[in-house]
Amino acid sequence: MPADSFDAIIIGAGQAGTPLSYALAAAGRRVAFIESDSLGGSCINYGCAPTKALLASSQRAHDVRTAGELGIKSAKPEVDFAAVIERMHTLRQNSRDSLHRKITEDRDGITLIRGRAQFTAPHSLRVALVGGGEQQFTAPLIFINTGTSAAVPDIEGLADSGYLTSDSLLLGLKEQPAHLLILGGSYIGVEFSQMFRRLGTRVTVIDSKPRLMAREDPDVSHPLEECLTEAGVELVLSAETRRVSRAADGTITLTVTTTDGERRLRGSHLLVAVGRVPNTKDLGLEHTGIALDKKGYIKVNEHLQTGTRGVYALGDVKGGPQFTHISYDDYRVVRDALLHGSKRTTENRPLPYVVFTEPQLGRIGLSKNQAKEKGIAYRVSRLPARTIGRAVQTGETEGFVEVLVGEDDRLLGAAVFCEQGGEIMTMFQLAMAGKLRYQELEDMILAHPTWAEVLNNAFQRLKPGE
Repeated sequence: MPADSFDAIIIGAGQAGTPLSYALAAAGRRVAFIESDSLGGSCINYGCAPTKALLASSQRAHDVRTAGELGIKSAKPEVDFAAVIERMHTLRQNSRDSLHRKITEDRDGITLIRGRAQFTAPHSLRVALVGGGEQQFTAPLIFINTGTSAAVPDIEGLADSGYLTSDSLLLGLKEQPAHLLILGGSYIGVEFSQMFRRLGTRVTVIDSKPRLMAREDPDVSHPLEECLTEAGVELVLSAETRRVSRAADGTITLTVTTTDGERRLRGSHLLVAVGRVPNTKDLGLEHTGIALDKKGYIKVNEHLQTGTRGVYALGDVKGGPQFTHISYDDYRVVRDALLHGSKRTTENRPLPYVVFTEPQLGRIGLSKNQAKEKGIAYRVSRLPARTIGRAVQTGETEGFVEVLVGEDDRLLGAAVFCEQGGEIMTMFQLAMAGKLRYQELEDMILAHPTWAEVLNNAFQRLKPGE
């Protein structure tokens, strides 16, 4: 079968591959865009977009439930779970449809191919087409953007339990869980726990670590734990799950070993949220010079080049921080190198992220533990949210703003756990990018009363790091 030749082939329509297809096509390249599933990658289909749609519904329910604190009398909210899920599906489908139009109608030079690609040689692919049949493709430039899938641990009985992952829950859940057991206490587990609790579901989070968000400083993760427990989320930490079983009535039982002995936790649904694994298993990489690390992620250099010349890996499939904004920056690195002669790389780029609990946890730069590990001297100031004027006025007084300052008076990092935490963190990131000294922020005229005023006050408690 003769192969179709293109200037570039992109495998996977995620948040790096999609804009790259636009840029290459606009530059006159003939692009083959191969996708075996829904367009948009994890962000649109079972990541950022659908989870934040559900979070918006849960937040609105919480606002109604707590309106009395601001002098507004209201009836207890009645959650129409089916309508909440339907809204999420509608928003997601709108995004998929918009992407499809952009790829197939709004731009010339892009050929969308529905199928699963495998390398047969360093620059040749065989695609098993959706609907049947095969097709061969070649190109001097190939970009792998296949992303990740939910990790499933090897636990006795789990495979037969009817468990959910964040992928399957967001794609197929129709009924509201009565009691959701969540295995895993990192980003996904934390966000889902509060979200479902506010929608009226009983929630238990189980994690093998002694605290949630174990990579954070303890004095950052503990307030988050307190926030969740006050909302009614049960935390079972330092717990090893040994066995999972499902009864005839559908009840799921987790047998766990804790510091207090063995426990049996029962619920109606089980969400497995213990991380992600790369989608590299069936790519035929053995026919290339592409190497994988011990976890199966594609090894790349700072230019996102693999061990095969002309083949790149972008987004989550290459390992490292798995965030949409990092995937999008991968696109910019490759775009600028190929189309603009830039030597921009992935080295030393900032890593902002937000955990979309309420309050939000926004993080940029170094944590205290990281500064200590690197031997970097720092001063730290921690400002309770209750001292922020805007927080007092809105009633959103939970949390804190913590900043780290170096010997040169410039910011090293910030952890913002309060209302608008992601937005406030981003302002600190801008100050870091501009290399502003903290005194410049203290003396800056900022509109009153705004959340941004915290930039004036965040440094007033500076003291040497311990």
